[in-house]
Amino acid sequence: MQGTESALTVRHAPRGAASAAIITLHGGSELSHRVARPWQLAALRMHPVLRAAAVAAPGDVLLGRVRYRHRGWNDGDPAADALRALDELRRRVGDAPTILVGHSMGGRAALRSAAHPLVRGVLALAPWCPPQDSARHLDGVRLVVLHGDQDRVTPPAESADYVRRARDAGAEAGMVVVGGGDHAMLRRIGDWHRATTEIIGQMLQVDPGADGLTAEACAAEGAVHL
Repeated sequence: MQGTESALTVRHAPRGAASAAIITLHGGSELSHRVARPWQLAALRMHPVLRAAAVAAPGDVLLGRVRYRHRGWNDGDPAADALRALDELRRRVGDAPTILVGHSMGGRAALRSAAHPLVRGVLALAPWCPPQDSARHLDGVRLVVLHGDQDRVTPPAESADYVRRARDAGAEAGMVVVGGGDHAMLRRIGDWHRATTEIIGQMLQVDPGADGLTAEACAAEGAVHL
């Protein structure tokens, strides 16, 4: 796949102007220059996640996903693809506020690209948050990390540290822990999807208010547990 090809795949486009957009970013591997394909398990895993997010979205919200060039993080390839996708999205929807929903490597890419002007919020699912990644660019962004406490691939402790650093940078950030949840989001799958629906619905609101899972997580000293 060449870099000139589209980095954005649209799954649902409203008939009129879009009021907002929800964009998913799937996982991958640390190093791989193999071509990313939409039928890979990591990409397929995000289909029910997007459906869960769509439950919270009115019909005038655009739904889509980032199309990666490579399966690996390499030197930040998925984050560069996410920024290209957001630029394409902006040409399509103007300044419609956008929520990024990323899993694992896709969570890292979503967080890395959250400084883009379209991004209002990020829902990071079992994200890869290595200590060297900065959170200083997240001032003004709503961020919720949803992480299983039985994840053996991406450490929940690194997500908790990233949330703390994001708060210090000025983000409205919080963490929700899925008790017994694994990296693949299969254990307690219904809770993963219900939490996704609730958090996305609250992020789409201009003023999310003081109630709900997002507000609870962002106000908590530590993490909220499901």
